[in-house]
Amino acid sequence: MDRPATPAPPAELGGFLRTRRAALRPEDVGLVSYGTRRRVPGLRREELAQLAGVSVAYYTRLEQGQSAGASDGVLDAIARALRLTPDEHAHLRNLARPARTPRPRAPRAECARPSTRRLLAAMDQVPALVLDRRFEVLAWNRLGHALTAGHLAAEAPDRPRERPNAQRMLFLDPHTRELYPDWETEARRAVSSLRVAAGEHPDDRRLAELIGELTMKSEVFAALWSRHPVHRCSFGTKTFHHPLVGPLELAFEMTRLPDSGGQGLLMYGAEPGSPSEAGLRLLAAGLDEAAGAPERTSRDRLGTL
Repeated sequence: MDRPATPAPPAELGGFLRTRRAALRPEDVGLVSYGTRRRVPGLRREELAQLAGVSVAYYTRLEQGQSAGASDGVLDAIARALRLTPDEHAHLRNLARPARTPRPRAPRAECARPSTRRLLAAMDQVPALVLDRRFEVLAWNRLGHALTAGHLAAEAPDRPRERPNAQRMLFLDPHTRELYPDWETEARRAVSSLRVAAGEHPDDRRLAELIGELTMKSEVFAALWSRHPVHRCSFGTKTFHHPLVGPLELAFEMTRLPDSGGQGLLMYGAEPGSPSEAGLRLLAAGLDEAAGAPERTSRDRLGTL
């Protein structure tokens, strides 16, 4: 029997709305400001309620997490008044009116489908990884491993207790931090993506535990999380300073895998003819050479018998 999903804590919904109110000035939304000193940054609750066409009392209850039955029309009006992006608008709905979900089961380790693993192996010139909705690495091909986490064992994703988590590595692993020259940008992307995931899966205990761990162990994460950034970072460009091949500028694409419970395929590519493409080829050639070394050593030994 299904039951309603656990509503987001009032602090989550209220914090999100307050950060968005604080980011807007009266003149940004066409309100007259007479130069009087304002006690709070951004819009007041009264001003936001006026723009959205709802009562101040109703908006106050919503910001306090006390209006779980808010209609689509009300939420859409508030989203327009706050000038939310599509991702932020969806996040507002997730926080205010969580979707119905099945009764949570005991967490179990996820895995990538065999067909997905075969696809990864076939993409031998494209760095690629499979991530679950908690950003745990379920599988990677050899180039994806070498690009993003060459300091870890290649078989780590196959051991659930040692499975790498992309967000945990970014904030808590010094080797991963050194991989990104523009680490601050990557940190903002990570927190924005985690906010989307947390809004979509409010009942995911392991996801909540990850967020709690990062909040406790990383002051930077905690500060960024308190700002409630929301953005689904599904494509763009990343810069790397790889310890073996040096600077790389790579485009990335994250594609949701169908019927996978929220798993995604993350792929990287370089501009044809660019130094970054040459760097990826050099990285792949190094892997080929390393893979061939044991075979050559065995042949050499046979030749001496």
